Formats: sequence, C-alpha cells, structure tokens
Amino acid sequence: MKAQNIFNRIIIFYKDGFRQMTIGWTLWAIVLIKLFIMFAILKVFFFPNFLNSKGKTEQEKAAYVREQMIENEVKNDNR
Repeated sequence: MKAQNIFNRIIIFYKDGFRQMTIGWTLWAIVLIKLFIMFAILKVFFFPNFLNSKGKTEQEKAAYVREQMIENEVKNDNR
C-alpha cells in the first residue's frame, strides 16, 4: 500500500513540475534537437554500413564476421 502511495506521489510531483515549467520546454527542445543531430545526421556521415563493403549477401557478411571473431580469439589466446 505504501509503495503505491509513493509511486502516485512521484507521478504527481513530475506532472506538476512539467505543468509549471517555463524555460524547461526550451531546454527539452534543445536536448531533443541535439539527440536528433547526433543519432540521425552524424550516423549517416561518420558511421557508414561497414559490412556492405565486405559482402553482397548475408552469407558473405556472416562469413566475414565469423572470420574476424575467430582471428581475434586466436590472437587473444596467444598472448
């Protein structure tokens, strides 16, 4: 019973806080714009799909990943 009461109080606390926010909406908008830039725009330019250059079919890509994992495991075992 107390846990539900605490949960309800937390919800009311945040609901009232967001309702009375003035500059907070601007800050949230800035945060969301920055997240969009980081994940949508920068991904396109700095994180290309590397596996597409290693094979055309899913089997070729899987074989490349498997080979890389085995090579790294062998290198780690030889240390």
